[in-house]
Amino acid sequence: MLATRWPEAFTDPAWAWEPKWDGIRALVYADGDTMEIRSRRGNDLGDAYPELLDGRVRRPTVLDGEIVALDAAGRPSFGRLQRRMNLRSPRLVAAARRDTPVSYVVFDVLFDGEEVIGEPWSDRRRRLEAIDLSAPMIRTDVYDSGDVLWATIVEQGLEGVVGKRRASPYRPGVRSRDWRKVTRYLTVRAVVGGFTRGDGGRAATFGSLLLGLWDGDGLRFIGAVGSGFDDAGLVAIRSALDDMRTDRSPFHPDPSLPRNATWVEPRLVAMVRVRGWTGTGHLREPTFEGFTDDPATAITLAVEGAGADGATGS
Repeated sequence: MLATRWPEAFTDPAWAWEPKWDGIRALVYADGDTMEIRSRRGNDLGDAYPELLDGRVRRPTVLDGEIVALDAAGRPSFGRLQRRMNLRSPRLVAAARRDTPVSYVVFDVLFDGEEVIGEPWSDRRRRLEAIDLSAPMIRTDVYDSGDVLWATIVEQGLEGVVGKRRASPYRPGVRSRDWRKVTRYLTVRAVVGGFTRGDGGRAATFGSLLLGLWDGDGLRFIGAVGSGFDDAGLVAIRSALDDMRTDRSPFHPDPSLPRNATWVEPRLVAMVRVRGWTGTGHLREPTFEGFTDDPATAITLAVEGAGADGATGS
């Protein structure tokens, strides 16, 4: 179940509020003895995050939550989590596990000896509170007031909040207004369709990534992101881009596209933090935060483009 973007937090007795965790969504399947953890796409994440399998749930259960990496202050850091993503070698995973351990923050239960997705959120929450979780599994806190939680989130510099209608069932695969996410910064997923040449110290890598959203059979250009990369990331990303080069632009014709662009096959999905959208439908002050494993074909104007030239994404 996915949350709909919402402009601001609010307080209503029919709603409960949770912190928005800056991590990777995942489901945990436990039967009392063994445990599996899988991504939204069904990929097994146990080899990538083996410490999560150290947790134990003593009865057959399916949990919904977020894999997070906490910083020294105990706050979720997607930048730290990036160090753990896409590692394949057991040696590298073991080293990363020591340097950047992860936790699993649980916020819902889908199976508790029986399927419970049809129960109201409030009943599922009571079930979740009764489940004995062990480290590195953490049960998220819940608040009655969205306004009070929002003030705390802003004060502590965290990502945002999620409001959940107490009477809401769990709707797998549905982006519902029964769950509403409010972020301090808007986070947009976008498809990488090309890049520009770099200057100076970035002459050997790239200047910016050209981003778009699928609109029909092509990408609608929504801007370029050139900040948020570290030196190692620039080199690694440029290597991946070179492997995806193509002579054909994946974008719809747009006079604002850079003339010196190099096109790539539209396979990479970038996550970009922005201040919002410009009046011309481009990202405002974008900062690169990382790549996701979401399928590029799902990153459409309708889904991600709320605020882009009047588009109505959810």
